[in-house]
Amino acid sequence: MTISIAAEPIPLTINTDGVVLVAGTRVTLDTVVYVFQQGATAEEICLAYPSLNLADVYAVIVYYLRHQEEVEKYLQERQKIAQEVR
Repeated sequence: MTISIAAEPIPLTINTDGVVLVAGTRVTLDTVVYVFQQGATAEEICLAYPSLNLADVYAVIVYYLRHQEEVEKYLQERQKIAQEVR
């Protein structure tokens, strides 16, 4: 038996407003990271956001863990923009 190991694309897209979304959904990267930081498991995140699938949530969490500095900068910028709008 042979197993093929191929890189999977990260299930994230950027909309026209520059917001990062989980591909195929309206759930933002901000949302997934926030609930993960609050202690939610991937399974709990899927239950809270039914448009997500488990494999994508795990992939987004892995992306966050491997690119924390970059993601944190993005989240800070999003928070700054949200405060300016208010």
